[in-house]
Amino acid sequence: MKTVFNIFVLISIISVFNCAPKVTDFVSADITSSELRQHVKYLTSDKLAGRRSGEEGNRKAAEYIADKFKEYGLTPAGESGGFYQQFSFVSSTRVGANNKFELNIGDKNIILKPKDDYRPLSSSTDTSLTTKFVFVGFGITAPDSLHYNDYADLDVKGKLVVVMRGSPDTSVADKFFQHSSIMAKLFTAREKGAVGIIFLTGMPGTKSDNLGAFEDPRTGSSSIVVLSMKWNIAESLFTIAGKNLSQTKLNIESTLKPNSFEFENTSVNLTTQIEKIRATTANVVGYIEGSDSILRNEAIVIGAHFDHLGMGGEGSGSLRPDTIATHVGADDNASGTAGLLELAQYFGSHKQSLKRSIIFAAFTGEELGVLGSDYYVKNPFKPLDKTITMVNMDMIGRMKDSVLVIEGMGTSPIFDSLMKLENIDSLTLKLKPDGFGPSDQASFYKKDIPVVFFFTNLHSDYHKPSDTWDKLNYVGEEKVVQMAKRVVVDIANADNKPPFTKSAPLPMGGDRQGARVTLGIIPDFASDVPGMKISGTRPGSPAEKAGMKGDDIIIKFGGKDIKNIYDFTYLLGQFKPGDEVEVVVKRGNEEKILKATLIGK
Repeated sequence: MKTVFNIFVLISIISVFNCAPKVTDFVSADITSSELRQHVKYLTSDKLAGRRSGEEGNRKAAEYIADKFKEYGLTPAGESGGFYQQFSFVSSTRVGANNKFELNIGDKNIILKPKDDYRPLSSSTDTSLTTKFVFVGFGITAPDSLHYNDYADLDVKGKLVVVMRGSPDTSVADKFFQHSSIMAKLFTAREKGAVGIIFLTGMPGTKSDNLGAFEDPRTGSSSIVVLSMKWNIAESLFTIAGKNLSQTKLNIESTLKPNSFEFENTSVNLTTQIEKIRATTANVVGYIEGSDSILRNEAIVIGAHFDHLGMGGEGSGSLRPDTIATHVGADDNASGTAGLLELAQYFGSHKQSLKRSIIFAAFTGEELGVLGSDYYVKNPFKPLDKTITMVNMDMIGRMKDSVLVIEGMGTSPIFDSLMKLENIDSLTLKLKPDGFGPSDQASFYKKDIPVVFFFTNLHSDYHKPSDTWDKLNYVGEEKVVQMAKRVVVDIANADNKPPFTKSAPLPMGGDRQGARVTLGIIPDFASDVPGMKISGTRPGSPAEKAGMKGDDIIIKFGGKDIKNIYDFTYLLGQFKPGDEVEVVVKRGNEEKILKATLIGK
């Protein structure tokens, strides 16, 4: 039965692969589980410190990869005749020298110290202002059905609001949960006309009694002042004003009734300055030229990202953000990087067997939003119209029960059959159509390039320090890399390149987690512009149907201003499937008003 099936599959793709050599001719011991383990152990070693983009450990990983590419006989395909393709990005933010907080309460003048008493957060705008001070409890404006509004009967336009973190409902159920996030409170303050918001830390002795790390430095400005202030500092200010902060908090929690007020005879002189720190990181790119005088002008890109989360912490992407420890990222993605190196070694010794050229790309910046692959497609070694397929490996080291997930099957009509044909190890294949997915192949798919994404699925150690080298299934990983090799050989030696198709839309959604609905956009994480720039739309999505295009900048959603991706995320969560939403986008120098009907995730 299996033989009959394979013959049928072969016939179904013969028009594309009628000259492909028999793959078993290429079986080699060069790709081995022991060498995969060796690469992973180095990439997860202490001296690489989690390979965070822009840091020394990441640079050492890049050097290791470049040295291996050279050893394996690859031609440099980076800049200036080398293997590196460098770019800069916003890696962090810091409190600038020009920050001031002067508070006048009656006849008392109080000057607070930045970084000790308070600190501006990375989403804060840079400004100088003199204004009034308003306490708005937990900063929540809930729907009428919940009967709670901290802003009721208050005019906060042009004023600075002070809010406590969390919710007045201390029960497990917390009926205000949806409205109590930092993002929700910031958005509400801005919508109410406040010029700034101060988030108080937790009470002394609590886990949250610190000014907190800066948020994601790529957040972008919220267009208002955003500060964090120590609870004990705020409490002393309340005392001077004749108020009791701790008792006020208890009163609100016990009654579930707001207790907001404007400070009398009080003014604030405030200056904020946030400095964006840029860092340099580099993709590592090598090249093997094909042997066919015509087909060598076309290329397959084999890619894997080598960056990870460094030491973790708040804003790093760690799922243990309270733990400062090396996040070694064995599966994510030392495993894929090891696979890339093994394929480079193998094909480096079989150059004459490839009609088309192969580009090997070790991407950095993936954990920050596929920055490295996004940079590559904007600065390709070979023109993108000559790039016929991108094969990506990300998290291929945790194979369980012989299951292998392969995404991108909807990006070319021949891929589904090809994967089944080359499954000589009888793996349990989970073939998925989507070309976007949460990894570097998305950068190529949005440029109308067919993609194949190998992945052995998520696990409980994902984005945690516990993702260590000893937990990988190297025998299983070898099977993945061997299959990737066979697929690349077939595509490289076929008469015709794989035709590109838009993959079928998925019923999942995927704008950001937390929303019930999806617009179907792909955010451009590398951009640094007011609003939210998108790099593309999902096929058949509300965004595509509304006429949205790559490089559009969403500046209004549902009648509300969008200053950054977090504004969009918060607003998206306010809608339900079937809602029609007005979306205003900036396209070049024009503003376009579009209508989108949202669908469920």
